[in-house]
Amino acid sequence: MTATRLSESAVYDTGCRDSLGLLYHHHQPWLQQLLSRRLGCGESASDLAQDAFVRLLQTPRHLDSFEGARAYLSRMAKGLCVDHWRRQDIERAWQEAMAASGEAHLPSAEHQQIVIETLCEIDRMLAQLPEKVATAFLASQLQGKPYRQIADELGVSERMVKKYMAQAMLQCALIEAGFEACL
Repeated sequence: MTATRLSESAVYDTGCRDSLGLLYHHHQPWLQQLLSRRLGCGESASDLAQDAFVRLLQTPRHLDSFEGARAYLSRMAKGLCVDHWRRQDIERAWQEAMAASGEAHLPSAEHQQIVIETLCEIDRMLAQLPEKVATAFLASQLQGKPYRQIADELGVSERMVKKYMAQAMLQCALIEAGFEACL
């Protein structure tokens, strides 16, 4: 049986190290090339391809065919690219904010990474919240608006704004406790 024939008939169960190795062997170069085309950067593509396989190691999947594995990895690559671009936007905004602050003393590189990671977590949490909940949370926490004003702007009662804030704070608490935000 040729290597191509073997790869087409292989069943991948990423819960098994041998299967994950086979999956990696057959698909990593293709995935890295796909990511490189999307990102325009071979180094970032290599990092994200590795991240994809680390995720498979952490969350095993049963992939029933060569084509099924490629389809799954392609969807995963799309999500990784979106995450990568969002992180770049957050890093850029952080750098612009630091430059605009005009402070002579910048935080250490380690501290900057911690801040960026925190901002990314908040961004992911906000993206999962319903629009009004996220808007109320940002208006309260960033703009310091009172609940009454937020309620008027959103066209809801002040009591509903309190519910929105409780929902957003719960998500923050889950992140702080190490759980993924879940609605």
